[in-house]
Amino acid sequence: MKPQSGFVKLSFIMVLSVLSLMLIAPPTQARVAGESFADLAENISPAVVNIVTRVAVSRPTDRLPIVPDGSPLEDLFRDFMDRQGGDDSPQFRGEALGSGFIVSADGYIVTNNHVIADADEIVVEFFNGDTLVAEVVGRDERTDIAVLKVQSDTVLPFVQFGDSDVARVGDWVMAVGNPLGQGFSVSAGIISARNRTLAGAYDDFIQTDAAINRGNSGGPLFNMDGEVIGVNTAILSPNGGGSIGLGFSMSSAVVSQVVAQLIEFGETRRGWLGVRIQDISEDIAEVLELENAKGALITDVPDGPSKDAGILPGDVIISFDGTDVDDIRELVRIVAETEVGKAVRVVVIREGKSQTVLVTLGHLEQSQMASIEALNSKGGGQGEIEGLRLGALSTENRQEFSVPEDIDSGVLVLDVDTSSAAFDKGLRPGDIIIEVGQQVVDAPDDVLERIATARDAGRKSILLLITREDDKRFVAIPLSE
Repeated sequence: MKPQSGFVKLSFIMVLSVLSLMLIAPPTQARVAGESFADLAENISPAVVNIVTRVAVSRPTDRLPIVPDGSPLEDLFRDFMDRQGGDDSPQFRGEALGSGFIVSADGYIVTNNHVIADADEIVVEFFNGDTLVAEVVGRDERTDIAVLKVQSDTVLPFVQFGDSDVARVGDWVMAVGNPLGQGFSVSAGIISARNRTLAGAYDDFIQTDAAINRGNSGGPLFNMDGEVIGVNTAILSPNGGGSIGLGFSMSSAVVSQVVAQLIEFGETRRGWLGVRIQDISEDIAEVLELENAKGALITDVPDGPSKDAGILPGDVIISFDGTDVDDIRELVRIVAETEVGKAVRVVVIREGKSQTVLVTLGHLEQSQMASIEALNSKGGGQGEIEGLRLGALSTENRQEFSVPEDIDSGVLVLDVDTSSAAFDKGLRPGDIIIEVGQQVVDAPDDVLERIATARDAGRKSILLLITREDDKRFVAIPLSE
């Protein structure tokens, strides 16, 4: 992404993950000020890799001379093309650099998904200088994690995941990677904060002041026991430049589960509860006569596991599978981490009384694919409100507006009235509305319904979450009378 002056932006950069078989033994004693990191760096560096990606481009055939059959130039032209590799030989342009780490002796490697996205060739460079071509095993856009595999004649050194949940603010950490294409590099710092969120529903970032720069993406963040507790993924920088001590690593608590699923299935398999939810404010808690503003308020129950189990809109989830639920972020995470098909006990408050409901979890990814197919089968239902003409993410609309394949839900903005408040607020054709009033929308009717409900409730404006070119932002749209 190009830097944008005057804006704080996230520069995605690193990741890490691991399984186990042959562990590199690191020091275990506590580190004191002034003590060297050299032994730790020496032990773990062989399991960290540089990643180079290249994109294949077609030979520009419109620039090739046309040689008629039988022409005396035919043999000369054929010899020339053979020396150039021929018409069909792949040509590569551009090299993107990132980092990664080996998590098994047989060659599984973890990195960021954005490091290898759209790559036609992935080359892994090892600490000793050897290189191998890697294949993609699986990827997860939601956590920006990808798993690669190389075939090696030798047993590879690897590292293991540690428990990021026991890491504390102030603990020493070490980042290893390939910053700015300079090769293997080590930086040290402390954990500045935990449980940070940036933009995703499954975010659980460790914030660190260890120097992280472009090219560190996908690299590991180690604790002092030589265990990976995070994957270096992003930095916060005023101008999109280098590190200013605000680096973010996706926690191993999230990454380790994603990696295990990608290796086993080639995809993630997250649990699906099948409800739409919102956080509980103090006002809502008072109205519902709750003891405190904790839990997740159910706003809608579409067809799915919860509806089958008898959960209703207005129920407040306070416990899921034995774990107390404080807010919707916590609920989303623990549901996603629960095995598909597992029957779980969900405790809800309904009309002031506690009830326990047994819900058999569905498969999130399958449910979303079914939703896409249903939208496509509609051919693109449309709606118009507040100066916006809306459409479903149908096959036709996707092609017309070049909607990326990884966007699997939302409502497409087909047109915007230039005299409307929505236009003044920056909405444009091609934008995708993800949420309305902090509730997920999948069809134009969902948007119309949310806006109508807000207007009936006397609301003067409503909050939209939109995405445009991988950039998400909230927009408050005033509602007409």
